[in-house]
Amino acid sequence: MESALISPAKFFLFGLFPTAILSFLIPVIGITVFVYIIVKRLAPIILANPDFRFDRIPERVKRVLVLWLAQYKQPRYMLAGVLHILIFAGFIVLSIRSISLVVLGLSETFVFPGLGLFDGAIGHIYNVFKDYAATMVLIACLIAGVRRGYFKPARYSVPEKYGKDHTGEAVFVLGLISLLMISESLFEAAAVAANQGEGIAGETPAPLSLAWFLTLMLTGASQSSLQGVHIVSYYIHDLTFFFFLCFLPLGKHFHVITSILNVFFMKLDKGTIKPVKWGVDDSKLDELESFGVKKFEDFTWKNVLDFYSCADCGRCSDQCPANAVGRPLSPRFITIKARDYAFKNYPLKGNFIKSDSLIGTIYDEDEIWSCTTCGACEEECPLAIEYIDKIVDLRRGMVDEGTVPQSLQKPLKALEKRGNPYGKMEKKRAEWTTVLKKEEEIEVKIVGQKETTDTLYFVDSITSYDDRIQEIGKATARVLNAGGVDFGILGPAEKDSGHEVRRFGEEMLFMDLKEQNTEAILGSGAKQIVTADPHAYNALKKDYKDLPPVEHICETIHRMIKDGKIKLQAGDDNGAVYAYHDPCYLGRHNEVYDIPRDVIDSIPGIKRIDMDKCRDRSFCCGGGGLMLFYEPIEEKRMGQIRVEMAREAGADVIVTSCPFCMVNIEDAIKTSGLEGKMTAIDIVELIDRHMVK
Repeated sequence: MESALISPAKFFLFGLFPTAILSFLIPVIGITVFVYIIVKRLAPIILANPDFRFDRIPERVKRVLVLWLAQYKQPRYMLAGVLHILIFAGFIVLSIRSISLVVLGLSETFVFPGLGLFDGAIGHIYNVFKDYAATMVLIACLIAGVRRGYFKPARYSVPEKYGKDHTGEAVFVLGLISLLMISESLFEAAAVAANQGEGIAGETPAPLSLAWFLTLMLTGASQSSLQGVHIVSYYIHDLTFFFFLCFLPLGKHFHVITSILNVFFMKLDKGTIKPVKWGVDDSKLDELESFGVKKFEDFTWKNVLDFYSCADCGRCSDQCPANAVGRPLSPRFITIKARDYAFKNYPLKGNFIKSDSLIGTIYDEDEIWSCTTCGACEEECPLAIEYIDKIVDLRRGMVDEGTVPQSLQKPLKALEKRGNPYGKMEKKRAEWTTVLKKEEEIEVKIVGQKETTDTLYFVDSITSYDDRIQEIGKATARVLNAGGVDFGILGPAEKDSGHEVRRFGEEMLFMDLKEQNTEAILGSGAKQIVTADPHAYNALKKDYKDLPPVEHICETIHRMIKDGKIKLQAGDDNGAVYAYHDPCYLGRHNEVYDIPRDVIDSIPGIKRIDMDKCRDRSFCCGGGGLMLFYEPIEEKRMGQIRVEMAREAGADVIVTSCPFCMVNIEDAIKTSGLEGKMTAIDIVELIDRHMVK
C-alpha cells in the first residue's frame, strides 16, 4: 500500500544511519536476554522432584480453553475480573500486530499470514478489532492503575513480615502496557495523517478509537513532523515490547508467560492428595530416605511452576478461613515467599545458593499447621495454583523430622494404637447400635466373617465415639432401615478412614489404616458403601482403591425420595428459616451442592435460604486436617464466623451434612451466646425427624 512516509525498514537517521539496523538489533538483543533469563528460571524446575501431569490431554486442553483463554474465574471478583479480561483479550488481539510491527522494521511489505486473504479484507477487519482492542486496553489500564494506586483493595496489602508491597511493580507494568497501546496507535495515526495530507487514499482508523483520536490531533501537522512521530513511536514500541518481555520473568508478572502451562498441568481430580513421591509405589515407601518437603528442591516441578505463576491477586487469602480468623497462614504468601526464595537461591547471575530447611527460614510451623485443607484457596485461584498438596508435603517433612504440635501427639498415638483419635476400645465402636436396638428395635448388623451385607454403612471414628455425633449414626440407621436398605457396619473391624491422618502428613499411618479398612470392607461382601461423613466419603472415593461405589447419605436419601421409598411430612418448626452449610469435603472437593438442597426442599413447607458464602465459596467450620484436636493461634473461631453469617442471612437453623461441622457449629452457637436463638442439625437428622414412620 502506498504511503507518504518512509517506513522504519527504509528510513535513515540524519540521512546517514539506516534504522533497519536498530530494527534488527533490538529484537536480537531482546530475545537473547529473554532466553537467558528463562534458562536461569528453568533451573529450579529441572532440579525439582518429578510430577505426573501428562495424562488426560483432551481434558487439559479443555481446562486451558475455559480457565486461561475464556478467563472463566476472573469475574468472581467483578471489577478486577472485567479489567483483567479486557486487558487479556486486548493482548490476544494485539499479539498479531506486535509481531507484525517487529518484522515491519525489516520489511515494509510484510503482511501477517492470513491477513492478506480476500484482497486484504481479513486484514481490514482485523485492523478494526485491533484499533478498538488498543483503546479498550488503554482505558482498562488507566482504571486499573487508579484502582491499584489509590483505592487499594485490602487483599493487595502486604504485612510487614512478608516484605514489600507490590503496588509499584503493578502500576509500572500497567504503564508499560499503556505505552505499548499509545505508541502503536501513534505509529498508525502518523501514517494515516500523512497520507491524508498528501491526498493518498488509504485505510483509516476505526471511528472513536485511540488511533482515530490521535489521527485527528495530528491532522495538519507537517510531513517532516509526522515522519518523526512515525519513526519515534515505532522504536518506542519496539523497545518497550522487548523490555516488557524481559521484565516479565523478574517478578509477579511472570504469570503472563507461565499461566497457560500452569493451567494445562493443573490437578484434574479435586479432593486427592499427591503421592509421597511420584514413581514410588506405596509398597516401597519405607525404602525412601526422606519423606515430604524439607528443602526447596523437594518440591515438584509443578510446585515451582505454581510459584512462578502466582499473580499476587490475593484472592486465595481473601477466601481463606484460616487467614480470616487471624491464624498465621496466608496462602498467597505460601507461594510468594517460595517464589522469592527461588529467585534468591537461583540468581540470574552467579552460582546457585545451597538451600536451607524451609521450616524456620521462609515458613513457620504454626503457619503450615493452620491449614484445614478446605480448598477455598484453590477453588478461587484463576490460574489453578495448588496449595493443599504443598502444605501436606511440608507436614510430611515435619512429621518425618518428629516435629508435631503437642496437641496432636495424643490423637496420633491413639490412632496408631486403637485406630481412632480418641484412644477408645475397638469394641466400643458399635455400642450406639445396642441403644438403637434396645429403645427402637432397629437392629444394625455387624458384618464380617459370618454376616455380609449389600450396603455397608461406614461410620468412622467421630460418629462411633462422640456422644452427640452418635445421634447422626442413629438417624442414618433409621433412614436406611425405613428405606428398606439391607445394611450393616464393620463395628470393631472398622478403623478410622485416615482422611485427616493423610492430610496431617502421617502417610505410613494412613497406609496402615487404609490396608486394614480395605480388607474389612472387601470381606463384608458389600456392593456399595454409604457414609454420613464427607471426610470418610472423600477418603474412600479418592484415597482408597478398588472399593465398591461410595455415596454420601444425602445422595442415598435423594434417590430414596425420588423412588418413593421414604416419604416426608411437614414438621412443627414454627416457621423456622433453615440455612444449608456446605461442608468442604462434600461441596468443594466433591461438588455435591444441589442434592442436599433438593433433599431439604423436599420437606413440605420448609423455608430454606443460602448464606452469602455458600456452595464453592462456603466458609470452613475449622474441622479438617485433625483440626478438631489442634489448638491454633487465632483471633476468633471459624465456626463463630460461620454462625454469624447464618444469623445475618436470617436463619434460625443451620443444616449441615458433616459431623465435624456439627461439632464446631454447635460449639460456636454456644460460645456466641445464641443458645435458644439458633440451632444446628445434620441433614440426616432433619430427614429422620420429618419421615413418615
